[in-house]
Amino acid sequence: MILPLTFRDVSFEIGGTRLIKDLNCTLEAGPRTMILGANGAGKSLFLRLCHGLLEPSAGRISWRGAKGGDPRRDQAMVFQHPVMLRRSAAANVAYALKLKRTPQADWPAIIDDALSHTGLRRLSLTPARVLSIGEQQKLALARAWALKPQVLFLDEPTASLDPASTHAVEEIINAIHGQGTRIVMTTHDLAQARRLADEVMFLNRGRLLEMAPADRFFKQPENDLARAFLKGDLLWWRRGRDNLKRKPSKPGPNGEGQRR
Repeated sequence: MILPLTFRDVSFEIGGTRLIKDLNCTLEAGPRTMILGANGAGKSLFLRLCHGLLEPSAGRISWRGAKGGDPRRDQAMVFQHPVMLRRSAAANVAYALKLKRTPQADWPAIIDDALSHTGLRRLSLTPARVLSIGEQQKLALARAWALKPQVLFLDEPTASLDPASTHAVEEIINAIHGQGTRIVMTTHDLAQARRLADEVMFLNRGRLLEMAPADRFFKQPENDLARAFLKGDLLWWRRGRDNLKRKPSKPGPNGEGQRR
């Protein structure tokens, strides 16, 4: 198990503007984590830092369970707009298995299992790029299913989907979680977060302001901006002193950075 994943005083900046600021947290094995926050809060950047697509400008990110191994082999990520290869649905899954160096003799059974569990078996020979948006998102999840990752990062996977497709994708996410995969997901849909979350991370302007069990967060968040967000108040992105470099914040009781 590569978890826990730990952030210590992590910042990320572009062109002198800090977009992630002094972030401290630990993701343990088990719960489904929903990451909430307004546009520009840093949710997608946080996922990319977790997945290793970005390197922090300061601080340290570590998979404490990796023990010298490569944690990228045991994690996967599904984006809001997944990239489909110019080949069939089955061949898209096969390519993911090839990258992971899964023995080719095992591919047929794994591909059939992944497509069956995501409702795509009848479309296995269909070119991936002619599938509907919802079917393409299911195929992205099928690729993840085939890899059996220990951790799956999901960046707004249902943002462009209708209610029926959203329901189908949520069922697949829950099934992947049921097989033991740790789910870490961003969403703007509060109803979806209530349905799926075991714990919630609330980000605002690049800072982690609260990390709490879902029941407690939705009933009585401790942070005033989190309360405003749940009420539907607008949280404006403001440039200025909050983007200047500061001394790292001290971790709170759950490991998150304290609000300043």
